[in-house]
Amino acid sequence: MKQPASTGAFSRLRSTFIGDRSFYATVFMLVLPIIVQNAISHFVNLLDNIMIGQVGTPQMSGVAIANQLIFVFNLTIFGGLSGAGIFSAQFFGAKDNDGLRNTVRFKLWTVVVIFVIAITILLTFGDQLIFLYLTGEGDASEREAMFRYSISYLRIMLWGLLPFALSQVYGSTLRETGETMLPMKASVAGIVTNLCLNYILIYGKLGFPALGVEGAAIATVISRFVELAIIMVYTHRHAGIFQFIEGLYRSIKIPKDLTLTIIKTGMPLLVNELLWSLGVTALTQIFSTRGLNVVAGLNITSTVTNLFNVVMFSMGSATAIMVGQALGADDISRAKQTAWRLMFFNVCLCIVIGGLLAVLSPIIPYIYKTTDDVRKMASHFMRTSAFYMCFNAVTHCAYFTIRSGGKTFATFLFDSVYTWVVFVPLAYLLTHFTTMDIMLLYPVCYLADVLKCIIGIIVVKSGYWAQNMVSDTTSGKLNESSGTKL
Repeated sequence: MKQPASTGAFSRLRSTFIGDRSFYATVFMLVLPIIVQNAISHFVNLLDNIMIGQVGTPQMSGVAIANQLIFVFNLTIFGGLSGAGIFSAQFFGAKDNDGLRNTVRFKLWTVVVIFVIAITILLTFGDQLIFLYLTGEGDASEREAMFRYSISYLRIMLWGLLPFALSQVYGSTLRETGETMLPMKASVAGIVTNLCLNYILIYGKLGFPALGVEGAAIATVISRFVELAIIMVYTHRHAGIFQFIEGLYRSIKIPKDLTLTIIKTGMPLLVNELLWSLGVTALTQIFSTRGLNVVAGLNITSTVTNLFNVVMFSMGSATAIMVGQALGADDISRAKQTAWRLMFFNVCLCIVIGGLLAVLSPIIPYIYKTTDDVRKMASHFMRTSAFYMCFNAVTHCAYFTIRSGGKTFATFLFDSVYTWVVFVPLAYLLTHFTTMDIMLLYPVCYLADVLKCIIGIIVVKSGYWAQNMVSDTTSGKLNESSGTKL
């Protein structure tokens, strides 16, 4: 008996978007450790934010503005290390410690250059950059207080930029060699240190003076050094396990061919992270022109939604790994099927998580010691984020699907170029050339996420991204210094 067409179509849809038990078991094994680590980190960030928020709204907003600038530095470091990370994994797989050592040196040079540029910009133009967020309507004395708190926080935080960058060099290299526990332990130790010192230094406990915003900055800087000390000391004391560390600092030279190859491969990733982070920062600045209270509302919203978005972002890592493995095995059909299943699963999870955020959005802002106007804005912004979470789930999985096939330039266009060509101009035009209230303006601007979601689906469906990069890489030219194929 012939099967009805509707039943056959449903069966195909089920096969495309829903996996079996072993598929989801693999997904959970991959994402649970990532979810736990990121959830702890974002939860502690939320507690930090609440602690500062208990001191006052100007303090909370001042810290939020400074952190917007530090956010750009952090993501630029991440992007700068991503390209070298591809080669670190290859050299480790080939048991080539010389090649791995050279990639670590490249990473060190990269973070030093980024650090020097960042310090120069923040020390020279920090005041002007902070003031860009204080142009909206509001009380003059409150504006002055926000500026003062932001400057004092930023100047202390500058001491923590280099230890953060060096921790990323060591941590990323260890993860690329299969060691994930040490970076996680060091990160958790830094988080716990930060949380404890925040309580002591912000409020003046255990005989210490109440330092407020400056106490929060000092706590964060100390936690950066704690994390770096743990990861560096352990790695250098176990050189027998981490053999790439032997003789790492005996030379600062890197083979020219390797340097050029890493730069060529990694530059799109670095530029993408830089431009995307600048785009996010620009959006916050644009919205801030609608009033000083908007800055506080956006700060509460971003801190809370980052915690709720942990699962969505972790699913991106699962997409990169599982789709990449299928492509590496030259199983293109499995790669495509995996991409759709992970995307659909991420959407289902975000329906539940977004619904929870929407329900809690009127309650969460009352944790903060701020005005009713700020609480109302934050609650509305959270509901907006909850609504768009499903669209972002698709976009996020699409981004890592495209990148898994080595299409780094395409991800650059899809991510940062889209932000600057569509999102930022739309927000700027609506903010500066209409009288639309921020309560309507904010969700309307984020309609750009819907268009990006549609573009992501079209690109993934095209299969343009699905290619085996391993065969291309292993047939590449030999690295002259190591004899290992790149």
